[in-house]
Amino acid sequence: MVHPRQEPTFLPLTVGVARSAAGEQDDPERRRLADAVCRRAEEAESAATGCWAALLGGCESAERRGLPARLRALAEATTGYVGEPWWFGHGSVHRRRVAEAQLRINDAVREGDGAEFAEAFVGYDQAIATAVVSVRSKLESPTP
Repeated sequence: MVHPRQEPTFLPLTVGVARSAAGEQDDPERRRLADAVCRRAEEAESAATGCWAALLGGCESAERRGLPARLRALAEATTGYVGEPWWFGHGSVHRRRVAEAQLRINDAVREGDGAEFAEAFVGYDQAIATAVVSVRSKLESPTP
């Protein structure tokens, strides 16, 4: 059995900022949206860990087949949290980075490429987390 501190993590930034965002929301709707990002990030993290094990073992698994849907669900929850106007406007650079990393992850899973999988997750994690933090910062800063 793998010791919990030795398990790989694929979305440490995203899970951390999502938990923080959920805990800091005063507005019930914003809290609900942040909670959704947090849940989806944790689900994607779990699927990525299972997928990683399958990739290392060279086998199929439910996580390997289900990871693309988990990543899409996380991106959709992020869209809900940051808001479509921002995600498709000022946040479009983050949206593109998420989409590109997601494609790289999907390709790595299909090809069984563990190195590419891990590298692509770094970009995916950073893009999602940066989007969440960017919107949190915007919401917290005073309007000029």
